[in-house]
Amino acid sequence: LEQVRFPKPLPLVTLMAYSDAGDIRDLTELVEPDGALSWTAPAGTWTLYAVFEGWHGKMVERAGPGGEGNVIDHFSQDALDHYLARFDRAFAGHDLHTLRAFFNDSYEVDDASGEAGWTDHLFDQFRRRRGYDLREHLPDLLAADTDDTNGRVLCDYRETISDLLLDEFTRPWNRWARRHGAIIRNQAHGSPGNLLDLYAASDIPETEGSNRLGFKLASSAAHVTGKRLASAEAATWLDEHFCATLGDVKAALDRYFLGGINHVCYHGTTYSPPQEDWPGWMFYASVHFGPTNPFWNDFSALNDYAARCQSFLQAGEPDNDVAVYWPIHDLWSRHGRGLLLHVAADVPGAAKDAGQGLLRDGYTFDFISDRQLLDARFADQAVQTAGGRYRAVLLPECRYIPLPTLAKLVELAGDGAVILVQNQMPSEAAGWADLEQRQKALRELTGRISFAPSAGSDIQAASVGEGRFLLADAPGTLLSQTPIKPEPLVGAGLEFVRRRHEHGKEYFLANAGKDSLDGWVSLRDGARSAVIFEPLGHNKGLAALRLGANGGIDVYLQLAAGQTCIVKTFDTALAGPLYPYRKSAGPAVAIGGGWSVQFVEGGPQLPPAVEIEQLVSWTDFNGNDPAYKNFSGAARYAISFARPAVSAGSADGWRLDLGQVHESARVRINQQELATLITSPFQVLIPADLLREDNLLEVTVSNSMANRIADLDRRSVAWKKFYNVNFPARSRDNRGPDGLFSAAQWPPRSSGLLGPVTLEPVTLPDEDALSASQRAAAR
Repeated sequence: LEQVRFPKPLPLVTLMAYSDAGDIRDLTELVEPDGALSWTAPAGTWTLYAVFEGWHGKMVERAGPGGEGNVIDHFSQDALDHYLARFDRAFAGHDLHTLRAFFNDSYEVDDASGEAGWTDHLFDQFRRRRGYDLREHLPDLLAADTDDTNGRVLCDYRETISDLLLDEFTRPWNRWARRHGAIIRNQAHGSPGNLLDLYAASDIPETEGSNRLGFKLASSAAHVTGKRLASAEAATWLDEHFCATLGDVKAALDRYFLGGINHVCYHGTTYSPPQEDWPGWMFYASVHFGPTNPFWNDFSALNDYAARCQSFLQAGEPDNDVAVYWPIHDLWSRHGRGLLLHVAADVPGAAKDAGQGLLRDGYTFDFISDRQLLDARFADQAVQTAGGRYRAVLLPECRYIPLPTLAKLVELAGDGAVILVQNQMPSEAAGWADLEQRQKALRELTGRISFAPSAGSDIQAASVGEGRFLLADAPGTLLSQTPIKPEPLVGAGLEFVRRRHEHGKEYFLANAGKDSLDGWVSLRDGARSAVIFEPLGHNKGLAALRLGANGGIDVYLQLAAGQTCIVKTFDTALAGPLYPYRKSAGPAVAIGGGWSVQFVEGGPQLPPAVEIEQLVSWTDFNGNDPAYKNFSGAARYAISFARPAVSAGSADGWRLDLGQVHESARVRINQQELATLITSPFQVLIPADLLREDNLLEVTVSNSMANRIADLDRRSVAWKKFYNVNFPARSRDNRGPDGLFSAAQWPPRSSGLLGPVTLEPVTLPDEDALSASQRAAAR
């Protein structure tokens, strides 16, 4: 159960009366114990507003045994202390030094009845933090006044809730963890607060989902505040149950890495007793990482990939040029479907448009909050925070801004910073209290910023002290008038993350296009050498370089669609082997003839071995034999072939291409392991000395769980036997008669090696392959 509704007393908190003449009266003390109001209204029209304190009925979702019940009050440290006291008693007398971190999953109280937007000390906290009594503005909170007044009071309410979530829950929880010698890993998304501040209050900010820009909220908080790790609950609901592949997960990890994440935690890895019948115990959401999934034997290839990428992405420091202000007070001032604004792992509002434009144009950036900006200073030609150095601050278009934030921007500009303003300066001080005085102060600040057209451009500029404000309609237009240059590699269809190390830069690159890339790619900054690391294929070596434009360098890259690599540049000349660039030395030759296929692992039973002449899905073996159609597991394909004669003498190696594979493959040639391939293109290089006159190729292919699960559902086998879980379908098309997931209607999914399998002779470079221009770049 996630939400329960039942009769419950609703004690009155306050009863306020508002007249059409502006008179406000507190009637709370005039309410009798039986609920009757003893009050005679004076002349005029009066409207009464009552606030009751009730239980919203939101339960802990999928609680462990003993943890069932109502969710806690996230806005009360007293409630938190009561909750944590149970842990203190449980931990008493135990050594916890091996425990790294306590973890808080995403804030999922947004669907509670009444939104869970109350705590019993809300009015007192509101008055202390916002400077006025919310009880005198209940009509404004509920949108019964002018749009401006309504929005300002609503903004103050939402900001107070955000403050309480930070000060009464996240920070005290962190202090409690410290007392136990541990840190905290926290998912702030989904909460009604400023995610940047909530992420920053944890030691390891953690995100989830599929939105690259949304990931940057967690990674930005880590970068701005100097935390080494930014985490992700990885691969949640990638596809329908039992359909996601290791290749799908690898693509999801790449999106996290491109969003600044460098520490992934797989979602869906559950404990299952070994004696449990297949498929064992599972979680309600895919992907299902467990020994009963046929991809389990190939899982290490994905883990190795993640480890290699993270070893680079956790080293050095972020190298982002722009701090993008998040104008959350504009969002807080807009009425929506409810009083609270719950922010998912996404970036709503003007900051989203600005961020998408910067990514598209090749600029690097972090989001920054009001709190974080107030702690920044300008020194050594950069806006510096605890963990970041930024060459400019971008202010997306917004109407409302806290007065201290605007004052800080003016101060930074006075010290030498460049402040980029999109479309217009903020015109309103956020919130309601002391509005007249704050508006006057805001006008005085903006009066110090006198914009004038900049010659030869669509930009307006204003000098402030040693720095300046620039005003234009788009971030790219603004940045074109600064020394900050974009990365030209985005023009080649690449996405990237850039970090800096002691001797240069580090790029995680992904080919986001549909076509392979084989050519020169420009990097913005200069270097004397560069090394390419291929984290999935294990290849590495010195990159071919040449001098680029505007002081940069060009690097020669070979990347298939979806493929990634890491390029690490150095300001010194390095010696060593070149990266194994591959150049075709002749046409590809098909490997044909008879294949023997033996089913080696899986179920519900191992189908008989077969001999085939043409590669097709094993679900089509032997007509309609259900033994093949229902099988999930692994099959070993074997074929003997002679070394092709085409260009054999000039080949340094052979590119083996397996064609279509469903879903992953382990490749052996002449009894020697070559690689485990988990995503397209399913290719591996065979060194020339491994290929003999006569050869044995073995390919062990694992499919998905889907066909076997579909067989269970068609036979109405009860396999959904999990504690406190409903096993919902991701797609409504896959709902059974009970409304839950069912694969009974699924046709067999393609499985095995479908080919065509080819060998292509290739040559590899040597030291003489460096051209004169490349050597000049290295010098």
